[in-house]
Amino acid sequence: MDELLYKSAHELSRLIHKGELSPVDLVDTSLRRIEALNPSINAFVALRPEQALMEAKAIAEKLARGEDPGPLAGIPFGVKDLEDVKGMITTYGSVPFEDNVAQQYSVQVARLKNAGAIVIGKTNTPEFGFTGFTKNRLFGITRNPWNKERTPGGSSGGSAAAVVAGMVPLATGSDAGGSIRIPACYSGCFGIKPTYGRIPLGPWPRLNSTGLWTLGPLCRTVKDAALYLDLTSGYHPADPASLSKPGVIP
Repeated sequence: MDELLYKSAHELSRLIHKGELSPVDLVDTSLRRIEALNPSINAFVALRPEQALMEAKAIAEKLARGEDPGPLAGIPFGVKDLEDVKGMITTYGSVPFEDNVAQQYSVQVARLKNAGAIVIGKTNTPEFGFTGFTKNRLFGITRNPWNKERTPGGSSGGSAAAVVAGMVPLATGSDAGGSIRIPACYSGCFGIKPTYGRIPLGPWPRLNSTGLWTLGPLCRTVKDAALYLDLTSGYHPADPASLSKPGVIP
């Protein structure tokens, strides 16, 4: 299944919807890739393999019944460890939060899940995302898959490294002063800092105080980023500063 490792999310979704690729096989391929490479790269800091495989099986069953689980059906993705995945740690890369288990999904993650995507795990980030390289006291250094003596940048370095290493085709990021753009540049993937409010923050009170922090994707193609934004943008009451979808009158 190595031919799947560097396909775009858009292409993988097309194969799944045509019945040419099983979501279970795709998630299994992602997990095997992480098992092989993560010890040397340190892109992921927490995984949910059993749950991911169960969700992939459920999506495969929906497809077999003729249902449409969504445009990202069966696509595995990583979540930067600054936002919540219910039942997983959200450490912010900070020692005092090492046992902080999320009780809900962030808006961005929930919208990706509603589109059929499957959370594989959490990706590494510097403490509170405040530096341009990815290192913290909890999980150590994330290394650039192209050259392990180099950094993939930060603060979304774990997400960028995961995409570039063929672990997942998509990962979440966030950006105030370059935290998506720097890793995309250093690692050789695509990232975009959307307009403030385009993708709702939250539930995330710690970050709602800034008018700089935005959420966005790390991915393999511009087309994937466009699809990601289509699926995650739009107003949500958890973030009063969030914007309506482009072209939609509030």
